[in-house]
Amino acid sequence: MSRAHAKAHVTGDDVRRIALALPDTTEKIAWSMPTFRVAGKMFATLPEDETSIAVRCPKEERDELVLAEPDKFWIADHEAMFAWVRARLSALDTAELKDILADSWRQAAPTRLLDSYPELGLPPTS
Repeated sequence: MSRAHAKAHVTGDDVRRIALALPDTTEKIAWSMPTFRVAGKMFATLPEDETSIAVRCPKEERDELVLAEPDKFWIADHEAMFAWVRARLSALDTAELKDILADSWRQAAPTRLLDSYPELGLPPTS
């Protein structure tokens, strides 16, 4: 993959393709936007005319992300009480999008899927 290609921002079609490649994932329209669910439990949405994604993220990590990269991540007012964060697609590359979606998928997936797909498990700590 060339450097130029790796830095290209992602689109709603990329989100859809990567999310639907995760095990037992379906797409459903809710609140007039695409949502992605694993075993029926939502782990990602495509709000703002598909210019951003909303994903599951523990509140502590979410707050750190927003402080560290405010041009990339933010918290929607109506999601402040929940463990969700938004990311601007124009600020992401494909590798980062894959990591973000897989992390959110892991948080929503039932144990049976986590056990069946260990390669999608938590990344190793260094």
